[in-house]
Amino acid sequence: MIQVTAAQQLITDQKLQIPPIQIPIQEAIGNILAQDIVADRDSPPFDRVTMDGIALQSSSVSSGKHYLIENTQAAGQPAMTLSSPDNCLEVMTGAVLPIGTDCVIPYEQITIEAGKAIVHESAIRVFQNVHRKGTDASKGDVLIASGRIITAGMVGVMAAVGYSRVSVVSPPKVVVCATGDELVPVDHTPLPHQIRNSNSYMLQAALIALGIEADAVQIADDREKLRDELKRLLGTYHVLMFSGAVSKGKFDYLPEVLMELGLDKKIHGVAQRPGKPFLFGTVEETMVFGFPGNPGSTLACFHLFFKPWFRTYQNLPKEEYDAVLTRDVEFKKPLSHHLLVTLENKKGTWFATPVDHSGSGDLIHLGIAEGFVTLPSEEDFWKAGTLVPLTRFN
Repeated sequence: MIQVTAAQQLITDQKLQIPPIQIPIQEAIGNILAQDIVADRDSPPFDRVTMDGIALQSSSVSSGKHYLIENTQAAGQPAMTLSSPDNCLEVMTGAVLPIGTDCVIPYEQITIEAGKAIVHESAIRVFQNVHRKGTDASKGDVLIASGRIITAGMVGVMAAVGYSRVSVVSPPKVVVCATGDELVPVDHTPLPHQIRNSNSYMLQAALIALGIEADAVQIADDREKLRDELKRLLGTYHVLMFSGAVSKGKFDYLPEVLMELGLDKKIHGVAQRPGKPFLFGTVEETMVFGFPGNPGSTLACFHLFFKPWFRTYQNLPKEEYDAVLTRDVEFKKPLSHHLLVTLENKKGTWFATPVDHSGSGDLIHLGIAEGFVTLPSEEDFWKAGTLVPLTRFN
């Protein structure tokens, strides 16, 4: 069996080449930018007035002086020209600074009487209340580099420099495959020997949190039906995600059938609990994640193996958290133990309290947990106060 960290590294090393897609900028938020956003002109593109008031020559300003108002420069109008340094122009916020002027005095510092502006302030700076051309960016500057998560502010920048559509990292096409004749749809009433298919909904929800809208199928415990369905899925999706049928049960046909269809099996068995029978491999360009069927195993393996791979695919940094155990924990080595916990954050430090549950099949207490801590395989006892690696569900 492979260790958890070695399995994670092997999986994140697998590359998936999917061409970027072009989408409207108003739909881009939360996506990963796959191109540089470049300024098409200087920003601001002109000397921009930042306060309502009057524009004039700073060298002519003196307190109490009267300036004839020649005209009004509104936002969106071409630049006017001041005809005399003894005069001024009224200007509005966002307007072009008129030619022949080099400062703006706000209305609060002047009085207007009979078409003249009386200045009450003599301490005037050149280009005060003016946003100078090109001070934010120059034409050709990279404003947003490829690889960033797109925010609303970035969308504003894109619109300002003429991008109506942008290239983003294309999410992989994922299908969640549930196996097992004991499973019935969520809206059915199960017979005494049946259970509702909860894992598919859980995985689809976890994928949606990553920005992936996944399809879902249910496959019967029948070798030929499984083979036929896998042939179809392998030609349709980038990622096949299975819940169940990866152990050594009599009806766990999945590993064998995948091998017949060309699976390059890279992992089958990880030194961990839960999730020991985890399966991973590739069939040509398709990636296969086989999670054990117990819900605790499924969710743990999703967060341990798929999510880090997906962040690497997106060129995002690895998520790393630690938490302080709030009570003693004992677990026999040599397996790594993923222990369900509830969390509390105190002044930036996470504190993890173990959730009492009856094993990886206990879905009820899985719903209470907010994550899990991973207790390394080298030890078998961890005292309260020990700092351990944390994986958060949120």
